[in-house]
Amino acid sequence: MFRFKTDPIESVALRATLEDPACGGQACFEGWVRDHNEGRRVVRLEYEAFEPLAIKEGERILAEAIARFGVERAACVHRLGLLGIGETAVWVGVSARHRHEAFLACRYIIDEVKHRVPIWKKEHYESGDSGWVNCERCAAPPDALAAERETGEHRHDHGHLAPVAPDYSRQVALKEVGAAGQAKLRRSSVLVVGCGGLGVPAMTYLAAAGVGRLGLADADRLEASNLHRQPLYALADVGRPKVELAALRLRALNPETVLSLHPVRLDALTAPDIIAGYDLVIDCTDNIAAKLVLNDTCMRLGKPIVFASVYQYEGQLQVVRPDRGPCLRCIWPQAARDGLVGNCAEAGVLGPVPATLGSLQALEALKLLLDLPGQLGEDLVMVDLLALSITRVRARRTPDCPDHGRSRAAAEGADAAADSDIEIDFDSLQEAAEAGFEVIDIREGAEVAAQPADCSRIRCIPMGELLYGAYAPPAGRYLLVCAVGVRSLAAARELRARGRAQVFSLRGGLAALTRGAMV
Repeated sequence: MFRFKTDPIESVALRATLEDPACGGQACFEGWVRDHNEGRRVVRLEYEAFEPLAIKEGERILAEAIARFGVERAACVHRLGLLGIGETAVWVGVSARHRHEAFLACRYIIDEVKHRVPIWKKEHYESGDSGWVNCERCAAPPDALAAERETGEHRHDHGHLAPVAPDYSRQVALKEVGAAGQAKLRRSSVLVVGCGGLGVPAMTYLAAAGVGRLGLADADRLEASNLHRQPLYALADVGRPKVELAALRLRALNPETVLSLHPVRLDALTAPDIIAGYDLVIDCTDNIAAKLVLNDTCMRLGKPIVFASVYQYEGQLQVVRPDRGPCLRCIWPQAARDGLVGNCAEAGVLGPVPATLGSLQALEALKLLLDLPGQLGEDLVMVDLLALSITRVRARRTPDCPDHGRSRAAAEGADAAADSDIEIDFDSLQEAAEAGFEVIDIREGAEVAAQPADCSRIRCIPMGELLYGAYAPPAGRYLLVCAVGVRSLAAARELRARGRAQVFSLRGGLAALTRGAMV
C-alpha cells in the first residue's frame, strides 16, 4: 500500500492496518516537519508529486521490500500540499515475523522512496521560499499540476529537470572503445566477490563504465572500522548487509546496470553455480582460502579472474586466464594458512591502498572485456605505495596446472574433515582451564594490553614466537585464543601439522565470549 494524502496522517490507524497474528514485530518510521534547515528558520513545507508514476514506483518499492526481507506487510503514506511545523510528512510501517527483518525493510523503503519516487519539496523560510528540492529552481503553477493529474502526462516545460541517462561519451571517445566497445560492455557480466576495500572501487568503476550485469557476493555486514577504506557506505549504514548497501548506491549511480546479489560466503559448494553465470570474476576477498576456491573454480569453468591482495602499504595484482599463463597455485604452491599472514584488522591498512588496487582490478577487467591492449599476462604486479614503485615479476604455469581444480578440491575436502575437531567452544577461559587445557593467548602485546583476557590461568605467547620462536610447548592439551578465532585456528592447524595432535582453537575467539556474556 503506497498512497498520498492531503490531510493529516493518522499513524495509529495506519499501524492497525498492519496487524497480523503471524507477526512478532512491527517497525514504523515517521518523518516530521522541523522548524529549521541549514541554519535557516522554516515556517512550513510544501510537497508535490507526479502521482501516476510515483504511486507505481512506490508500490514497486514495497513489493521489493516484502520479497527481499521476507516481511508480511508494508505500507507507506506521504503527504502532499502545505504542512505546518511538527506535522507528519511521511509514514512507513512494516510488520514481520522478527524485528530484524522489520527494521531492515523499513529502512530500505525510506531510502528507496527518497531516491526513486518523484516527490518534490519546498521549504518556506521566514525570509522567503527555497525553491523546489529534487526539482531544481522550479514551482509549477497549480493549473499545470491539475492538467497533469487529469492527463497523466508529466510536463517538464515548467522547470522540472528531465531524467538524466548515463553518459558514456568520454570513454566511447577512445578509439579502442567506441560504440561497439560500449555495446560489448552492456552485454557483459562480472562477479565481484567481496564488497569491501577492494570491492568498493572495483564495482563502482564497473557500474559507472556501463557493464550490463554485476554480481555482488558478500556475506558480511558493515562495521564502523570498514569506512575509512570503503567510502561507498555511510556511518548510519553500520550493521546492514554490504551487498544491499552496495546495490543501493550502485543503482543510484547507474540504473542501467542489472545487479544480482549473492549474500553468501563462496566456498567449494556454492562457488561453481554462482560463477558459472558470469563472464569474468574479480576477487576482492581478504583470505587465501577464499582466493584458492575462486582460483580452482574459475580454472574448472574456464572463467578469467582478476586477483588482488593488500598488506599495509603494499599490494599485489594478478590476472588468471585458464587458457594461458599461471594460476594462483602456480605462483603460491605452498600458500600460507589463513591467519598466519595478518589481514587489515590485525596488520592495519591505509584507506587509499586497497582503493588503488581495487581500481587496478577494474581496469584489468575492462581490458579483458573490451580486449584492449596492455592486458596483464603472465606477470605478477607488486605495488609499493609508500615508495610509489611497481615491480613486475614474470611467472610460469606449472606442468600440472590444468589438474589443480580436481586434485586440490579432493585434498582440501580431506583437510576440512580432518580439521573438524580443532575448534571447540567454552563459555569462559576459566572453564577451559578447569577442563585441563593450558590456555595460550597468541595475540600481540598491544592487543593484550588493550583488551586483557579474563582468566587467571592464561599464558600470553604471540603467534610468531609460538610458531617460529625458541619456545617449544611441552606435551599437554592446549587451547589457543586470539581476537576472533582466525589466527588461533591457523596456528592450531600449523602445530597439528607438526605432530601436536592435542592443540585446539577457541571458536570465534574472545569476541565470541564477549557476545555470549551479553546474551
